[in-house]
Order: sequence, then structure tokens, then C-alpha cells
Amino acid sequence: MNLFDDENLKWRRFVGDDSFDYPIDYEAALLSIRDDGHVDLLYRWAPNSYCHFHRHTAETTSVVLAGELHVIDVDAETGEELSTKIRKAGDYAHKEPGDVHMERGGPEGALVLFKLKAIDNSLAESLAKDGTVIEESRFDDMLARRRARQG
Repeated sequence: MNLFDDENLKWRRFVGDDSFDYPIDYEAALLSIRDDGHVDLLYRWAPNSYCHFHRHTAETTSVVLAGELHVIDVDAETGEELSTKIRKAGDYAHKEPGDVHMERGGPEGALVLFKLKAIDNSLAESLAKDGTVIEESRFDDMLARRRARQG
């Protein structure tokens, strides 16, 4: 599988609506999922667009493959922005569960490989501005969708 040019990748697009005060435009492709809780995903961001404000509830490893990924770390208690890192192609990161942040693609977007290890069936939580959970990404839901597509 070529991560840069593979017509077999099934992309799922996410965009924001009027309830968000930042532009949301990103896509995800599931590369692999295993019964032991490991998930490999490819994400791509449109230029200068965000994914949803979120908390990783899984152990997460990522590598930027192309473009820039701007990561804004946020204090989970106060909602205060703590720092911003610009990760460029080749940058690697590993985070334990609990990491709260925003991510956006740089001027040319971003392509990032994520490897997740679900903890208690949870992968991530999308958050409202005040930190309340809007939606949870769960391992069993992702596995069920994959199995349904495989027939």
C-alpha cells in the first residue's frame, strides 16, 4: 500500500458547521485494525483547517508524512492554550492517553500516520469549547464498521 497515492484508500471526510468558530476540514482513512485494540489511521488536513478539539483516550504515536501539523496543547482544566508546536514532515511523537489539543494543517495541509492502542475500548473524545465531551470514538464501533464493509 502506498500512503501517498493509493486509490483503494477509503477516506471519511469531516467538516464543521456554524456551531464551531474555527474551520474544520479533514479526512481519515482506516489502514488496519486488529482485535487486540491496535488501529492504524491516515489523516489529512486541508490547508489551514482544523480537526475537532479533542482528547486522546488511547496511547497514540504519529508521524507527519507531508506538510505541517500545528498542534495547540490545551489545559484540560482551564481551557487555556499552553503551547503550539509546528510538526514538519518526518516529525515523530508519542503520547499517553489524556492529551488535550487542537490540530490544524499548515499552509499546504498535512498528511499524518497515527497508530493507536485503545484503552478500555476508547480512542478519542471530541470536545466542546468548554471541554465537555461531544462524541467518543470507540474501538468496537470502528471494528464493526470495518467488518460490515468486508461483508
